[in-house]
Amino acid sequence: MIGISKWDLHEKRAGGIGKLHEQADERLPQVKGVPVIGVSGLTGDGLDRLMQAVVDIHEVWNKRVSTNQLNKWLEETTAAHPPPAVSGRRIKLNYVTQAKARPPTFVLFCARAEKVPPAYQRYLVNALREHFDLPGTPIRLTLREKDNPFAGKKNKRARD
Repeated sequence: MIGISKWDLHEKRAGGIGKLHEQADERLPQVKGVPVIGVSGLTGDGLDRLMQAVVDIHEVWNKRVSTNQLNKWLEETTAAHPPPAVSGRRIKLNYVTQAKARPPTFVLFCARAEKVPPAYQRYLVNALREHFDLPGTPIRLTLREKDNPFAGKKNKRARD
């Protein structure tokens, strides 16, 4: 969360905190949706909202999502916006799982992980944040390739 101290000295205008919230989303995209709260140590204004934000953020920070829900989300998300073809070859996203919480960390198993463009990775992270209601927390997404059990083995039919 972002706490704006000395809020009692700030002149009261409608939408003042909303503008700061928009600026935070624009300048800190890795924690989009982070709560922005004006507080005053002198008057105590905003401290109740600040403490409620702490409780809410702790809940989001510890959130776990089942692999089943994640894979349904992946199917819907890639159907709406498929991964780009790189060098004329399609990138296949196989499945996703949550490796840990604190912060929410997801592992996406796919073919040609190094070829997934950063813009598409940002799309996936933002879609995760929106779909699973994870505002204001950094989300880590790791792309991993599945091991090919046939790599390095000779094709028996090719020799025949």
